[in-house]
Amino acid sequence: MKFLVTGGAGFIGSAVIRHLINDTEHEVVNVDKLTYAGNLQSLKEVSDSPRYSFEKVDICDADAVKKVYEKHQPDIVMHLAAESHVDRSIDGPGEFIHTNIIGTYTLLDAARNYYKTLDEEKKKRFRFHHISTDEVYGDLEGTDDLFTETTCYAPSSPYSASKAGSDHLVRAWNRTYGLPAVVTNCSNNYGPYHFPEKLIPLVILNALDGKPLPIYGDGKQIRDWLYVEDHARALVLVATTGENGETYNIGGHNEKQNIEVVKTICEILDKKVPRKEGSYADLITFVKDRPGHDHRYAIDASKIERELGWKPQETFETGLEKTVQWYLDNEWWWKAVLDGSYQRERLGTNL
Repeated sequence: MKFLVTGGAGFIGSAVIRHLINDTEHEVVNVDKLTYAGNLQSLKEVSDSPRYSFEKVDICDADAVKKVYEKHQPDIVMHLAAESHVDRSIDGPGEFIHTNIIGTYTLLDAARNYYKTLDEEKKKRFRFHHISTDEVYGDLEGTDDLFTETTCYAPSSPYSASKAGSDHLVRAWNRTYGLPAVVTNCSNNYGPYHFPEKLIPLVILNALDGKPLPIYGDGKQIRDWLYVEDHARALVLVATTGENGETYNIGGHNEKQNIEVVKTICEILDKKVPRKEGSYADLITFVKDRPGHDHRYAIDASKIERELGWKPQETFETGLEKTVQWYLDNEWWWKAVLDGSYQRERLGTNL
């Protein structure tokens, strides 16, 4: 089958494409605008495959999106393109509304018109898979509650509100227009090729550079951590075998306080690349909490396990160990991100 992956040069999108090219026989079309977080170097190992192609397209550009559907005739659309950083959404919410809501609408409407042109056999195969976040559910008050697929939406930030809006659009296009669609909501991802503004890569790289390791508030916010390659496998499974109209929550079964995460990274680095003086944990610095900071997220992933047979392969400990080692072994990638040289791709250079 042919997959059209939006945001395929991003963190999760690139993991999905690497999985599709390396572990399946499917074809992949990567549609990405190449904003600041889009990095084609994350696809270096698969970019020469005859089953991979790239289209530099803004998902808000209706004409360009229509042409992509017509040219590539995808069987499955996996929509990952999104503005996703909470702090950026607080400082500039407009871009999040535009990309996450208008962009999703544009893709959906083009998909609806494309779907009507398909023969019956291809209609049976077609899916629009919308990839979302557990942040649409707000936060959890207790220590035992979990987000399920029926948890009411209560987004706290402009980012999560924009993702909630896009989730609703997908479900509306499924029910009103009969567009075959599935939605997934995931917990916090981590792993290789993660843009350095996010907690885990930021801490790793700051520690290696001897810089402060900033932690919001008291650091006791709890997140469920999901290794990105486990997530990629789950996403392809849902796209190919998930039930039309259903929602699946994807979590790592790894609830950790932010301070625990940072201290664990420091312990791993202390073993692998010891500092000359003291521990990396000495660099931990507590900073003012951000507005509307959710306290706890936790996913109930029993539905996808029960109905589709998916389980994460990595524990938090094994996944974090792999992640730290990847950053130690791949300076070529993250140094190009930090110095901005990777952004030459945005000027039109293709791999």
